[in-house]
Amino acid sequence: MSTEPIYLDHQATAPLDDRVLEAMMPFFTRDYGNPSSQHAYGRTGARAVRAARRQVADLVGAKSERSIVFTSGATEANHLAIIGTALAARPWGGHIVTTVIEHKAVLAACQWLVDHHRYTCSRVGVDRHGCVHPSDVAAALTPRTVLVSVMHANNEIGSLQDLAAIAGVTAPRGIFLHTDAAQSAGWGLLNVAELGVDLASLSAHKLHGPKGIGALYLRSGLPITPLQAGGGQEHGLRAGTPNVPAIVGFGFAAGLIATEAVTPMADIQALRDRLQDRLLATLPGATVNGHPHRRLPGNLSLTVPGIEAADLLDRLPGIAASTGSACSTGSGEPSHVLTAIGLSRQQARATVRLSTGRTTTGSDIDQSVELIARNAHAVGAEVAPANRHTVVSRSNPG
Repeated sequence: MSTEPIYLDHQATAPLDDRVLEAMMPFFTRDYGNPSSQHAYGRTGARAVRAARRQVADLVGAKSERSIVFTSGATEANHLAIIGTALAARPWGGHIVTTVIEHKAVLAACQWLVDHHRYTCSRVGVDRHGCVHPSDVAAALTPRTVLVSVMHANNEIGSLQDLAAIAGVTAPRGIFLHTDAAQSAGWGLLNVAELGVDLASLSAHKLHGPKGIGALYLRSGLPITPLQAGGGQEHGLRAGTPNVPAIVGFGFAAGLIATEAVTPMADIQALRDRLQDRLLATLPGATVNGHPHRRLPGNLSLTVPGIEAADLLDRLPGIAASTGSACSTGSGEPSHVLTAIGLSRQQARATVRLSTGRTTTGSDIDQSVELIARNAHAVGAEVAPANRHTVVSRSNPG
């Protein structure tokens, strides 16, 4: 048995593919030129960046590689998409729409516009599966709405949104649609043309590429204000010397997915289903969060009554997983995603997120079920006496 922890946290980050690392290595050592330079070293770097841009464009179904803007990650891409679009539309716009379950990077970018540019922001609710209804998006629009931002796949519960239907609401009104696709692109689920999105944020480390590199897909002709000025790199939208090794790694990782040179999605989903079915059979009262079918293939958000998820994971050094709380450091607040779908604060704190991926094996699943079940029962036995005489006020169900 391996002494390494079983990795069930692929939604947090995916292990770097060895083939990606091999593709990156020459650009750390031999091909180290600045791609903005005109000499041979620079031209080699520039060709590598162009090739990677094409690979990322192909992954998301973009017609032109010039629609791909490399960033430091999905967080920066979210900020460029939301703030850049809103600032460009400032003379006539003043309102943006997002959802209550977005990643905090999106919510923070929206709030920055509210705080610093007098924008207003509407946050659309979701159903118990974490799905956004297009009719609710339509109801939130105003004559001053310039942008709607709806994530493609949720980072906690994995639910996939019907972006094509939402685009059917925004496009006829000339309103731009942005999606945080950091979680979905690695599964080959994002096609910007088919879904009708105008902007999409991507992250390399979610698809077995390197950390510190991401991209924004930007539909041709869409007005956007740069957030970084300087040398004019990335079509003038993001100044700074390109991180060539990371860009090459991102492109290569995208190419592996586009050419299906990776573990089939169905195999990863089968392992997730095996984990899910066995845990549900072993843990009385456990429930799965997210849409039962329209969900990321590797995602399992599981609420286990009577436990504290953080305590359970503390007992499981042999498994790498996440709580469902996604607490901000020191805040102690439960996940805004889980409470938005109707979970109580206590239920949110009793939720773990497990995610399978390319490196997951059947043995990993079998060992994980045994460890989780045994320790969940132990944690539940410890928590129960402390809660035995607790009274919950009906006027404060949270």
